[in-house]
Amino acid sequence: MKKIYSTLLLLVVTAAIAQIPSGYYATSTGTGYTLKTQLYNIIKGHTDPGYAGLYTTYQTSDRDYYYENDGTILDMYSEKPTGTDPYSYGAGTTQRCGTYSVEGDCYNREHIIPQSTFNSAAPMVSDAHFITPTDGKVNGQRSNYPHGPVTSPTWTSLNGSKLGASTISGYTGPIFEPINDFKGDIARMYFYFATRYENTVAGYSYAMFNNSSNQVFTTAFLNLLISWHNQDPVSAREIARNNAIYAIQKNRNPYIDHPEYVQAVWNPTADTQAPTAPANLVSTTKTTNSISLSWSGSTDNTAVTGYNVYMNSALKATVTGLSTTITGLTASTTYDFTVKAKDAAGNISVSSNTLNVTTTASGSTATDLLFSEYIEGSSNNKALEISNATGAAINLSIYSIKKQTNGSGSWSTRLSLSGTLNTGNKFTIVNSLMASSCYPTSSANLSTSATEIAFNGNDPIGLFKNGVLIDIIGTFNGGTANFSVDETIRRKATVTAPTTTFNKTTQWDSYASDTCNNLGSRKIEKTPKTSEALDINDIAIYPNPSNGTFSVNNSNKMYSIEIYSIIGQKIYSEENSNKSEITLPNSVKGTYLVRVTIDSNSVIKKLIIN
Repeated sequence: MKKIYSTLLLLVVTAAIAQIPSGYYATSTGTGYTLKTQLYNIIKGHTDPGYAGLYTTYQTSDRDYYYENDGTILDMYSEKPTGTDPYSYGAGTTQRCGTYSVEGDCYNREHIIPQSTFNSAAPMVSDAHFITPTDGKVNGQRSNYPHGPVTSPTWTSLNGSKLGASTISGYTGPIFEPINDFKGDIARMYFYFATRYENTVAGYSYAMFNNSSNQVFTTAFLNLLISWHNQDPVSAREIARNNAIYAIQKNRNPYIDHPEYVQAVWNPTADTQAPTAPANLVSTTKTTNSISLSWSGSTDNTAVTGYNVYMNSALKATVTGLSTTITGLTASTTYDFTVKAKDAAGNISVSSNTLNVTTTASGSTATDLLFSEYIEGSSNNKALEISNATGAAINLSIYSIKKQTNGSGSWSTRLSLSGTLNTGNKFTIVNSLMASSCYPTSSANLSTSATEIAFNGNDPIGLFKNGVLIDIIGTFNGGTANFSVDETIRRKATVTAPTTTFNKTTQWDSYASDTCNNLGSRKIEKTPKTSEALDINDIAIYPNPSNGTFSVNNSNKMYSIEIYSIIGQKIYSEENSNKSEITLPNSVKGTYLVRVTIDSNSVIKKLIIN
C-alpha cells in the first residue's frame, strides 16, 4: 500500500538533491540542442559495471522503501502504488530468471530502450540509468515494442501495464503502456539515453527514433514523452535511484536532477498555439447508465497529446484516443457533452460541438447481444446461450467467442458465429460430446469440439463484436480460481446490456450441475403459431405500467398466459385461466413480454413494471 509522507518525505527529497556534486552541471549554460550536447559531455565516459553488475547495482538502486517499504525489488511493471502488489521479489539471487511462464516466477533486466536497438553493445547494454529490474513474464510481453498509450489492450499485467495497438501517429505496430505512476520515470530514461549516447544514437533503428542526434525521437513520440514527463513529476524514489547509480557508474541522469532541462532542450521556444477543436462529436451507443462517445481528431503545430471530455461543463474524463464511455449515469436523463484537445505544452483547444444525449429508460430493450446462459456441468456438458433482445434481427458474422485458459495468457483465436439471430431468440452453442440426457446436440444452433466450448469453471469466456470484447463470463486475467464450476448460471432479468465486468452475484442466478432444461427453449415467438391471428385489440393489459398486479381483458374467454423477461426467461405461466387479475410473484422492475393465447390464437403485449 502506498505510504503517505509529509515532513519526512520533504527531508528525504531535500537530502537527495543535496547529493548532486558541487559544480557537476556548471557547464550546462546553453539552451536547445546546445544544452543537450553540454549535458552529453558531462555524463559521457561513465564507469561500466558490466551486464552481470546490474544485479549488484539493483541492491541499492531498486529497493522498495517507498510503497510497501519492505526492501523488496521495486519493479515498475508489478508495483501497485495504491494497492497490494500481486507478487514481490527478494533482493537475493534465488528469484532471478531463469525460466518463467507466468508473472511472479522470477525477475530479470529490462532495457527500456531494447538491446536490439544498439546490438547489445557496451556500455549501453549495462547502463543502469535505463535498465530496470522487471518481472520476466512482463518483460517478455513488452518485448522490444515502443512505449505509448494503449486503448484496446490485448494483454494486461497484474499491476495494469498494457500491451495493445498503437494510437501514435506514424507507428501502427504493438505498443506497451506502463501505469501512470511510472510514465515520467520511463520518459526521463529515454531522455537520458538520447543525451548520453548523442554520439551514436543517430545510427540506431528504433520505432521511437528519427535517426538524428539532436531531436532523436519522432515528433509524435517526443511529445508523448514530454507529456509523460510533465504528468508524472520526479519522485523521491527516482532521486534516490539516481544517487545510487551515480555511486557506481559515476554519472547522473540530468533530467532527474533538473527536470526543467527537458523543456530547455526539446522545446526552448514556448509553444502557445492550441490544437484545433475536435469535430463530429457523436454518441455511438447508450444504455440506462452509460453513454459512449466518439469524435474526429484535432491537429496541432506539434502534436495532440490527449482530449478532455466534459459532461454538463464539468471535466469527466481525459483520454488519448478518439472515443470514451461515460458510466454511472441515470436512466432517462439528458446530458450535455463537449470535448477539448490539448498538447504537450498544456494548450487547450476550444470546445467541440455540444452533444445532448438522453440515456435509455429503465427496462428498455437490450443494447446488444449478451450471454444469457452458461452450463459448466459434468464431463463434456458445456454450453453457452446468447440472447437477442435488441428489438431487431442481428447478423452474427461480426460476432465471435473466445476463451482464456485458466484465467491467464491471451484469448484463444476465436470461434466465429454465422447466420441471423432474430429478436427474442437464442443462439445455443454446445460441446459436441455433450450427453443427450442433458441436452440433445442436434437441437443446438452450433455443436462443436472447438476449444472455446471445452471450458472449465476458471476459463473466462468472452463475446466479441468486430474483435472487441462486449460481454464476459468470468474475469480476464483472474487467475486459476473457479468463478463458476459444476453449475448452470442464467442471466438475471434485470440485465439488459452486455458488460465486460463479471459479477456473478448481481448479474446471474445459479442452478444445480447439469441443469439443461431451459437451454435454448426460452424463445419468444413474435407472431402466432397459428394461421388465424388474433386481433391485438381484443386483448388489453391494464394498468400498464403496473406495480406487479394487473388485469387481463379476455372477453370472458379461457386463456393461457406466459410472461418473459426482456432476455427471454420465462418467469410466469398459467394454462386455461379465467382470472381477471394476475399478480407476479417477486416481480422486479423492468420491461416484460406477455403472450396471451385464446382458442389457439396468440398475441404478445409489452408490460412495464415499475
